[in-house]
Amino acid sequence: MPPSPSRTKFYKDKANGKVMGVCAGLSDYTGIDLTLMRIMVLFAILMSSGGAFLLYLIAGVVAEDKPAELKYENEEDQRFWRGVRASPTKTAKSIHAEFRAIDRRLADIESYVTSENRVLARQIDELK
Repeated sequence: MPPSPSRTKFYKDKANGKVMGVCAGLSDYTGIDLTLMRIMVLFAILMSSGGAFLLYLIAGVVAEDKPAELKYENEEDQRFWRGVRASPTKTAKSIHAEFRAIDRRLADIESYVTSENRVLARQIDELK
């Protein structure tokens, strides 16, 4: 059984790519804008007298295609996974902070509902 695809691994993105999908895959992996990534790769090829082109071809042959199940559902999903790849610790702390905030709000609601609130008790009695 093949291993399940990972959102934190580099894949070629042929759906958004022009030539082999390497720049689109790099853009997705690093979070850099696709057009900027293409310009950077072109600049690297020109500055290395073609040496970077060899690396580009090797990446195009060796790297796996992006699995269909890893397609993003929306922009928010795409931003989240780019953040995970860029800074996993920061993302985990952010999620932890969100859960703490939700927990605090639930505790406030619970204390409001279970407190000696005469107005709320009367409203509940009126609903019966």
